[in-house]
Amino acid sequence: MEKFTAFFKSSWEEITQHVTWPPFNELQSNTTLVLVGSLIFALVVGVMDFIFENALNLFYQSF
Repeated sequence: MEKFTAFFKSSWEEITQHVTWPPFNELQSNTTLVLVGSLIFALVVGVMDFIFENALNLFYQSF
């Protein structure tokens, strides 16, 4: 149990005193960038799915 508490104490010290955290406005801009990128990626995948589904439906209906 002593090693367990020592691990958490050293981890807490590392997080609070040795880690350099980015400023809040930088976090906001990075979050916005990830959100916009994810939405664009989802839109592209959705359009590709729609096109392939319709193309395959036309192909199968031709037989």
